[in-house]
Amino acid sequence: MAFMQQTTSPFASLLHFTLIFALWYGTKALVKLPPNVTVPAVLAFGDSIVDSGNNNNIKTLVKCDFPPYGKDFHGGVPTGRFCNGKIPSDILAEEFGIKELLPAYLDPNLKSSDLPTGVGFASGASGYDPLTPQIASVISLSSQLDMFKEYIGRLKGIVGENRTNYILANSLYVVVAGSDDIANTYFVLHARILQYDIPSYTDLMVNSASNFVKELYNLGARRIAVLSAPPIGCVPSQRTLAGGLNRECSEKYNDAAKLFNSKLSKNMDSLAHNSPNSRIVYIDVYNPLLDIIQNYQKYGYKVMDRGCCGTGKLEVAVLCNPLDSTCSNASEYVFWDSYHPTEGVYRKLINQVLQKYLTRLF
Repeated sequence: MAFMQQTTSPFASLLHFTLIFALWYGTKALVKLPPNVTVPAVLAFGDSIVDSGNNNNIKTLVKCDFPPYGKDFHGGVPTGRFCNGKIPSDILAEEFGIKELLPAYLDPNLKSSDLPTGVGFASGASGYDPLTPQIASVISLSSQLDMFKEYIGRLKGIVGENRTNYILANSLYVVVAGSDDIANTYFVLHARILQYDIPSYTDLMVNSASNFVKELYNLGARRIAVLSAPPIGCVPSQRTLAGGLNRECSEKYNDAAKLFNSKLSKNMDSLAHNSPNSRIVYIDVYNPLLDIIQNYQKYGYKVMDRGCCGTGKLEVAVLCNPLDSTCSNASEYVFWDSYHPTEGVYRKLINQVLQKYLTRLF
């Protein structure tokens, strides 16, 4: 796959750097950082939770660059974000006062001036298991690393080597994957069941996650937030597929996610301990999201077991399309489609995550 889809002007270095510097200092950060700490960029890797449109330009069915996606996005425009509005990578860039939106690296309209403040490399339906992106014809984590290497080369051409090294060392890296491995590859498609039981499959996932984070570290990353798998058995599509007649949470799926998370947490702690000057932090989103699902009314939601799009029980990606009726107010729903939370839920989760982990990341 050719990742270099735009040309960069080698003559614009100084102008772009000045522009970015001015923009950064002109954007109001909502997060209070420790003294002398700056976050020049956010860089996102993984799956649909942080895919801001990379899947738009590849041959896959896992797309959402059409209505009703983006219903509550700027002007109701579908961008390839699997949400009604902003996704976690956008919200983090906004919270740190970097910029309003984190663009997709493969966005054909991406400008060179976007690169110093961060981009997203994530691809909807990707995962830690190399088979997961293969099945869905999406961008694997190893290919996302290749894109990142290319990004580093382009960044050096824009701001020079010293500034590039500074950006790499001080940016926030967000890694989100695992739910597609468990839900799709293992349980729904049974693609790994004959080879692995759940303990050995979660080992495969954790080993892959560990190797990915080591690669990021070796390329200059230091502040790396690795998110847990969510309570995947409670998302609407998995309730429909595995939750029985009453569409309860599938405990089998949730138990697999919890086993993976416990191993991932230990592994990331070990990596952090053995990687000098690193801030590699395991981020638990399983429990905060489960709390929102279980106590949805306390959080101000009216519906938690189906998405806003269509019946909300199975519709996701191409199944959630302009032919579907959509709820009038997505802010009343925990989930936008049958797999992905609404922007409002993402904002609550990011808020909780920053409160809990900010001092460990910076």
